[in-house]
Amino acid sequence: MAVDIRDPKTFQGPDAPSDDDLATCVHCGLCLNACPTFRVTGLETESPRGRIYLMTQWQRGELPYTEDLARHIDLCLGCRTCEAVCPSGVPYGRIIEHGRAELERIRRPNPKSMVVKQALRQLLGHPRRLRLAGGVTRLAQRLRLTGFVGPGRQLPSLAKAWRPPPGNVAPAIGERRYRVAFLNGCVMPIFYPHAHDASVRLLQLAGCEVWFPPGQRCCGALHAHNGDLEGARELRGHNAAAFGLESFDYLVVNSAGCGSHLKDFYANLGARVRDLSEFLLEAGLPPPEQPVNVRVTYQDACHLAHAQRIRKQPRELLQALPGIELVEMENPDICCGSAGIYNAVQPEMSQRILAEKLDDLLSRNPQVVVTGNPGCQMQIEAGLRERGRGDVRVQHLAELLVAAYEGQLNPALPAAFPRPHKRLRPTDSGVYVAPS
Repeated sequence: MAVDIRDPKTFQGPDAPSDDDLATCVHCGLCLNACPTFRVTGLETESPRGRIYLMTQWQRGELPYTEDLARHIDLCLGCRTCEAVCPSGVPYGRIIEHGRAELERIRRPNPKSMVVKQALRQLLGHPRRLRLAGGVTRLAQRLRLTGFVGPGRQLPSLAKAWRPPPGNVAPAIGERRYRVAFLNGCVMPIFYPHAHDASVRLLQLAGCEVWFPPGQRCCGALHAHNGDLEGARELRGHNAAAFGLESFDYLVVNSAGCGSHLKDFYANLGARVRDLSEFLLEAGLPPPEQPVNVRVTYQDACHLAHAQRIRKQPRELLQALPGIELVEMENPDICCGSAGIYNAVQPEMSQRILAEKLDDLLSRNPQVVVTGNPGCQMQIEAGLRERGRGDVRVQHLAELLVAAYEGQLNPALPAAFPRPHKRLRPTDSGVYVAPS
């Protein structure tokens, strides 16, 4: 007799969470107060151990599968904060991604999930389509046509999309100490081209020849987070071939979610992946050219702090800037509610989580909020605009660091933080410089 793959008792497909992973949870509850959705709701089913319990019971056939229960899995941010506090080493990030993949297999298709899957597959994995979509959006913003819908209000003000320099190589400034590959990414070149410019400039200052592998695509992190493991695997195969074209010392990534995915799932490549802050601290930078007198608070991107366990490196880079005042939030590593496309598919919960984050950071009265992930940057920027606090700037770590070298900050005027910065441009030799 054929098995109906939509039967609730078939939560045992090829991508379902493994018994071994599920069994690592001892239900101690130490994850509860670290979980953003539990903090907001107080519901056991909105906690990591509650979600693991649901998936375990479905897999054993001891609990009926319903869409109402499945929504508790949907409502997880996948921020992996629970992993950082778990004494049993539960691989929750892997569990939730595989759980969502299994849900997508057994649940009946709905319009929202179909739109999300097609958008991820048909847009994010295709750089030319993304640039075209970015150009259309930029035009719509100039015509003020994007502020009427929720997603449009979330978007930053778009500049011209970032592109790698001619020849796909930016030479080191001074002696070449490293040859690094650079992940172009999918949304980063469209939403925050200045962060890419700044990141490349910092790598050049650190003595790196920067190579931009032609043909690379989205890393697949957003696909995996949303249950499309097949789409993520296809992109990993494509990128493995692209990055295998030439030799390099490290692959540098300036987006926390991408870096986490690359480290976890890219065979023969993950060990060489470095977050930008991680690499810059290891490689070293020359002293900055001038003091930076500004009050800054740092927002830990979830997949940087919890998945990659990188916390001190960004802070040490910031503290090395003369004149900077770094003030810590009470909970800098609690998710801001962005979580990839979570703020688009779960807007109500996202806003509730964001509200707690904004209260925390504004209580520190910063001039600048620094982070290392485009989703965090976009989410917090949008939240500050909604609160009428556009005077507080949100920047990628690289933008603030490079400003100390490029002279883009006027210490006497906090308003001199341009939004966006004057864009660095490549000269004929490939070295990025600020326009006069």
